[in-house]
Amino acid sequence: MTRKQFDQLVADALASLPPKYRSLLDNVAVLVEDLPAAQGPPEDVADDEDLLMGEFIGVPRTSRALWDMPPEPARVLLYQKNIEAFAADAAADDSHGPSLDEIIREEVRLTVLHELGHFFGMEEDQLEDV
Repeated sequence: MTRKQFDQLVADALASLPPKYRSLLDNVAVLVEDLPAAQGPPEDVADDEDLLMGEFIGVPRTSRALWDMPPEPARVLLYQKNIEAFAADAAADDSHGPSLDEIIREEVRLTVLHELGHFFGMEEDQLEDV
């Protein structure tokens, strides 16, 4: 998938958020990178569950105080090659299931929601429940 196509999936995921949440994202940059800086190619990762699909970098909204200096813009990073590798494995495991593009679209949506959950102050266990 091209970067332009992947970026469009990210834009679609953000556009699908309810307006009251979208309006709170004015200081959040959502960016796409190929891979995390500390990781080699996805095929070198032993288990798909160890692939980092995305990450939130910044101060959660719930940890900010009125008297604090304005924080740096928060960032959500999505790792295109890891999401594509995970989706390719999922598609290969279920040849009668959704198409590869559908799996990628859903993983992008879930990753965007997961990382924005961190921005809104949710912990991993809370995100699992959602």
